[in-house]
Formats: sequence, structure tokens, C-alpha cells
Amino acid sequence: MSLLLSPGPARAGPDCSRPLTLALHDHGLLYSADTNSGVDKDFADELIRRSGCKVTVSLMPRARIWQLIESGALDFSLSGISNPSREQFASFAWYFSNKYYLLVRKDSGIQSHADFERNPALKLGVIRSFRYSDSANRLVDTLQSANRVSQASGLAPLYQAMTLNHIQGMIIEPFDYPALDERKIRDFTRIIEFNDPAVPHGLIMSKKALSPEEQEKWRSLVTEMRNDGAIRRIFEKYFSPDQAAAMVNF
Repeated sequence: MSLLLSPGPARAGPDCSRPLTLALHDHGLLYSADTNSGVDKDFADELIRRSGCKVTVSLMPRARIWQLIESGALDFSLSGISNPSREQFASFAWYFSNKYYLLVRKDSGIQSHADFERNPALKLGVIRSFRYSDSANRLVDTLQSANRVSQASGLAPLYQAMTLNHIQGMIIEPFDYPALDERKIRDFTRIIEFNDPAVPHGLIMSKKALSPEEQEKWRSLVTEMRNDGAIRRIFEKYFSPDQAAAMVNF
């Protein structure tokens, strides 16, 4: 898909002298390829409108997005979280934060993520190249070293694997909740909270593709969207006012 906008009024905004690129990834309420809608789609539309730049928007797997951001072949993506490795090649402009949860099958008998880790018969499903909160990451890394992690390109294969009992757990966030109801997954699962603080998510900017000065201009646009309530209004399309406020006020 492509979104082409003519330049807006002259101002000290981002450099629009070349076409830019932004990739979405299919992930629950963040973006649904089936409906071409979601928080990140709305966020991208508003950010691009304010920038006045020509930006081509595409859909890619998350693993591919990180590869292209690192190489400089992709300018932007959305809802990214940072870690020391990513800070080497990407910078961020935060626009929401959320917690992560462990979704487990009820018939596994699991009451905590420690229970899950201790049982060698249980497998965890994750999306390739995804990272989470500290405790969730430790669980993934521990199980990965024991060959107890199944990787997929997106949520749909993981939901199917949970339904078929090929995996007994997966890590989710609030954007995934509607699919749990739609697919009847809540009927046979329970949600266990990780005792971690909410993790900031943001606009991902390629350091190889964008100069520090340009990164700061885009970061200013995101700050403007936060300050004038645009981001909160986007989230309120998909969540209750209280849930939206919890994610965008951090």
C-alpha cells in the first residue's frame, strides 16, 4: 500500500526531498492486514500527514523489518522496543507503553511463569525477532537454550499451535486480547502477569538512513502528537478511555 501526500506549509519539519519508507507488521489491534486498520495504521497516517513527506507504507514480517532498519534500506517502522543491540542501529520516538503477559493452557496446570520454566514438557511460542519485558525475555532465553521455544512469523500460527496443544504458552500484550475472544482461546487459557513495568514502544528510525538531526525532527512530530492528544484519540478508537490513558500516559 502507498500513501502519497503533497508537501505541507514550509516549516522546519523533516526533510522531504526523497521518498521515505515505513513498514507495518500484522499484530492484533496494532495492525490487521485483513482490515487494513489498527493503532499503528492510524498513527502512521497522522504522522505522515503532519510531516508533509511522501512515504510509502508496506507490510513486512517483524524480523525483516529489523534487518532492513539496520541496513538502512528502511527508514521507519512502528511500535518498536529498544535494547542495547537495537540502539546500535535504531533510534526511537516513544508513543505508548504496555505490559506483557504469559498466556498458558489451563490444562497445563501452570500458575506462574516459574512453573512454566520448571516443566520440561512445556513449549513456548514466540514471534521471530520479538523482544518483550525483562522477565519475559529471561523466560524466552532460558527456554530457547533448552530447545523449548517454537518461533512463528506472526500471531495467527501461534494461536493455532496453542489450540492444537503444540505449544502450551505464548507471550501476549493488550493488542492481542480481541483475537483471544474471537478464536475462543480464552475458553481454555489463563493469563499470567509478568511483574515488570510497562515497556515503552515507539517510532523506529534507522540511524543509517536518517541523520541525527532528521531523527530529532521526526521525534518532535511524535511529541507534538502526544501533547495535543492525537495519540490518545487514536488509542481510544480501540480501547476504553482508561485503557488508552494507561498506555499513552507514561
